[in-house]
Amino acid sequence: MAARAVVAEAFSIAPAGQAGSGRFALTGTVGFATATTLLARGRSLFAACPTVELDMAAVQSIDSAGLALLLCWMADAKSAGRAFHLHNLPAQLHALARISDVESLLTEPG
Repeated sequence: MAARAVVAEAFSIAPAGQAGSGRFALTGTVGFATATTLLARGRSLFAACPTVELDMAAVQSIDSAGLALLLCWMADAKSAGRAFHLHNLPAQLHALARISDVESLLTEPG
């Protein structure tokens, strides 16, 4: 029997900083192939946080499904009365948001 190769995930969302700080880092490829998994992971991670700060500096690629994912997380946060802030948005995301006419929703704080 041949050994199966272990493939590392090409994306992640994980706490950044102290536990419970509400700071998270999104990394890798965010799109059609990863959005469903990221949606569930993010919802689980964000649930106990009154404020979410999401750093996107390590996002390598993002497509329209990634944009939809962020908008979904933002809608979840609004429904829960939770602040949700994006940081270090990739240029690709700005371009997608601009052509989708939602760029104003993704502005970085301060």
